[in-house]
Amino acid sequence: MNYDATLDTQGLVCPVPALKTKKQLGKMKPGQILKVVTDYKPASESVPRDLAKTKHKLLGVEEDEDEEIWEIYFECVK
Repeated sequence: MNYDATLDTQGLVCPVPALKTKKQLGKMKPGQILKVVTDYKPASESVPRDLAKTKHKLLGVEEDEDEEIWEIYFECVK
């Protein structure tokens, strides 16, 4: 998937990944895509759930089982 910015939240635990994601999306222009990278499985579920309370659009979650990394994609909506 194409994206405009990457937010690396590896090594961080909830709620920090969701807070950083909200902050980063707040700096972006409408229509831009943010890729959030996490190595903390609960964040792969809690970040989309927390961001569902905002206008930003979840585009998908991809898992790399070999690396135990999750990529979460959001579209910035203002």
